Amino acid sequence: MSASGVAAQFTELMLAVLLAPLLTGWVNQCRAWLQNKSAPGLLQPYRTLAKLFDKEVVLAHNASSLFRTAPYLIFGCLSLAAAIVPTVGTELPLNAAADAIALVGLLALARFFMALAGMDVGTAFGNLGARREMMVGFLAEPALLMVLFTASLISHSTSLATIVETIAHRELVIYPSMAFAGVAFVMVSLAENGRVPVDNPATHLELTMIHEAMVLEYSGRHLAMIEWASSLKLFVHMCVGFALFLPFGVAGGGDWLGIALALPVLAAKLALGGAALALIEMVSAKMRIFRAPEFLGTAFLLAVLAMLVHVLLEA
Repeated sequence: MSASGVAAQFTELMLAVLLAPLLTGWVNQCRAWLQNKSAPGLLQPYRTLAKLFDKEVVLAHNASSLFRTAPYLIFGCLSLAAAIVPTVGTELPLNAAADAIALVGLLALARFFMALAGMDVGTAFGNLGARREMMVGFLAEPALLMVLFTASLISHSTSLATIVETIAHRELVIYPSMAFAGVAFVMVSLAENGRVPVDNPATHLELTMIHEAMVLEYSGRHLAMIEWASSLKLFVHMCVGFALFLPFGVAGGGDWLGIALALPVLAAKLALGGAALALIEMVSAKMRIFRAPEFLGTAFLLAVLAMLVHVLLEA
C-alpha cells in the first residue's frame, strides 16, 4: 500500500463528504436560473445542515433503535460507496474488495435501511414511501448492474479502478455499446436520486413523493444525516458516471502530480454534470408513479442492448 494510494483514498472520501452538499446547491442554483427564478445561495445546503444539527431531535413514542441508528448506517454505506469510486486516482487501498457488484450492494444496503426506517414508526406515508422506494430499487438495480457489466466486458474486470485505467489510459476507442449504456445510466440515476421525471425533490405532494415520505418523522441531527446522505448519493452516481464514460483526468498509480491535477478536473466535471442534471429536469415533466416501471424497464432494455452490441460488434 503506497503513500500516494492512501492519500488518494483519503482525498476521495473527504471530497465526497464535503463537496456533496455543494453539488446539491449547484444543481438547485442552475435549476432556478433555468426557470428564471431567484436562485438560492450556493452554500444553502450547508446552512440547512447546520440548522438541523443545532435543532433538538423529536422521536415518535414507538420508534425503535433501528429508527435512531438508520441515518448513521445510511450515511456510512454511502460514504463507503463514495470511497471506492475512483475520482482522483486509481491506486486505492480498497481496490481489492471494491468492485461494481460491491458498489451496487452498498447502494442497495442504504436503500434497505431507509425503507426499514420509513416503516418503523408505522405511519401511512412512511409505508407508502418505503414501498415505492423498494419498487424503484427493484427495477433500477438490475439496469445499473447491466451498465456496469458492459464496462466490465470492455476492461475484462469488475474493478472500477481497472475500468477507469482501461478506458482512460490507452488509445482513444469509440465504443457504440457505451452510448446505449450511458443513456441507461442517466435514466437509472434520475430514478435512484428521486429526480424529475420519476420524482420531484422540490415538492412535497403526499400522493407523489417517495424519498420525503420516508423521512417525515425525522428531525434534528437525524434528518441532517439523511439529507447529507442524499447529497452523497447524488455525488456517488455522478462520479460513477464520470468513471465509466468520462474517466479522463484520473491519476494513475503513484502519480502525486496527477492526483493534484485531477482535483480541478473533477471540479469541472461536477460543475458540468450538475448543470446537465438541472437542464434535464428543466425540460422533463414529472411522470405518474405508475409509469416508473416503464421508464426503468426501458433503461434495463437499453443496458442489455449495450451488452449485446459489445458482444456482437466490439468483442
